[in-house]
Amino acid sequence: MPTTLIVLAHPDQRSFNAQWAQASADASAALGHDVIWSDLYALGFDPAERAAHYDHPAEILFDPLKAQAHAAATALPADVAAEVDKLRRADRIIFHFPLWWFSPPAMLKGWCDRALAHGALHTTAERFDTGMLRGKKALFCVTTGSSTDESAHNGKEGDVTLLLWPLAYTLRYVGMTVLQPVCVHGVHGYHRGARATALADGLGQVLERQAALIAGFDALPEITFNADADFDAKGRLRADRPSVTPFIRHDP
Repeated sequence: MPTTLIVLAHPDQRSFNAQWAQASADASAALGHDVIWSDLYALGFDPAERAAHYDHPAEILFDPLKAQAHAAATALPADVAAEVDKLRRADRIIFHFPLWWFSPPAMLKGWCDRALAHGALHTTAERFDTGMLRGKKALFCVTTGSSTDESAHNGKEGDVTLLLWPLAYTLRYVGMTVLQPVCVHGVHGYHRGARATALADGLGQVLERQAALIAGFDALPEITFNADADFDAKGRLRADRPSVTPFIRHDP
């Protein structure tokens, strides 16, 4: 039986993000999946990595990677151990979150900082093409307050796919296959009258379509990343290999 992990990063259970996450869970369960959750705000997950999470001597400089690796070999913090276990069990990970200030909420960034623990889910030898979580697929279901036009490649708010690239590359680092994000735009509480009605109708349609989206999950397009072999011994993109993102490009 496949396992789907729903990661929700929104502080209000009444939000559209939470309803959308529930729709993903319901659709996955209807397909016979084992559905597990990481509702980060409901869990009270602490997103701030620090020495206090570990049995760390105060007189020694806190190195997060070393602390995580030591804990992975001994005993991870309980909240991190729970997330690591869910990630290991999951075949699919569906993230539901809004964009705030041109990036995912700090809660989700902090979850990556802590839950993707060095030694537990990646090592210097096990990353990217050899990442520990290879074979798992991740999907971002994202809301923005900006409009579709504003979120386009030439939009005033910036290309939403580029804003999401750092999170996608984080998951690529630990070996996951990352699908092209699904974004719903113009989601905010300042609409009035006909615009508010239109938004509510549109969001209702998104929820109705989620079952079909989840049913076709394995056919969804993937984000293209450069393979390990595309880089030279110094970690630079080889001249004869393609640039697939503005974040990694050839010299002008």
